[in-house]
Amino acid sequence: MKVQVFDNFEALSKQAAILVERQVQAKNDSVLGLATGSTPVGLYRKMAEGVKSRGMSYKHVQTINLDEYLGLDPEHPRSYHAFMAEHLFNHIDLPDANQHLPNGKPDSVEEECRRYEGLIDSIGPMDLQILGLGTNGHIGFNEPGTKAGTVTHCVELADSTRQDNARFFGNVEDVPTHAITMGIRSILKSRQILLLASGKNKADAVKRLLDKSVSEDFPASFLWNHPNVLLMVDQEAYSLAKTEGQ
Repeated sequence: MKVQVFDNFEALSKQAAILVERQVQAKNDSVLGLATGSTPVGLYRKMAEGVKSRGMSYKHVQTINLDEYLGLDPEHPRSYHAFMAEHLFNHIDLPDANQHLPNGKPDSVEEECRRYEGLIDSIGPMDLQILGLGTNGHIGFNEPGTKAGTVTHCVELADSTRQDNARFFGNVEDVPTHAITMGIRSILKSRQILLLASGKNKADAVKRLLDKSVSEDFPASFLWNHPNVLLMVDQEAYSLAKTEGQ
């Protein structure tokens, strides 16, 4: 795992966008794995700027999102379908047919998980997978205790995750209790992984990740088993690791 530290969120987001743009310029039909949450928003803003001002195009790209809340249909304003439309898809030239997310209201959860994992295998693997780092070490919605061999599955969200996401819903009671997510094994199929962490609230998680101890109790630690991971952090997220000379 390589680590790059930036002065602030803006600088991190700019460099992350440069990495994405270089990937797409090198392979215009790249498969991008996308994440939601507050950290990737800066990256998505820079990607949109690239289409408007730098001649970038995503017409031939395929995107595969990590996860979706169970029980929310795509039109729900707090669904990840809606999040991606608001922050990225409505601002770039990516065809609707090339945007892939789990169905949050499937007839069968088990069948939807199988369908989505099959999608990853049929159009993937992801050339570049973007991840955020949860305060409890989750990646996607793979909570502590997730096995390394998991593929796309339904998960019960940890209380800490629901608390972290309550800001998007107004209060924690409105945050869904379950989600469909790529598994650890699904994520590790990616050719390259970009892990983003920003802000003081991620400092403990970054410090633990950089301890290099691989454990189910901290799912992001499984990324040490992948040969091509880049961690981009800002100074606030890196602050506790820096104090110990890492």
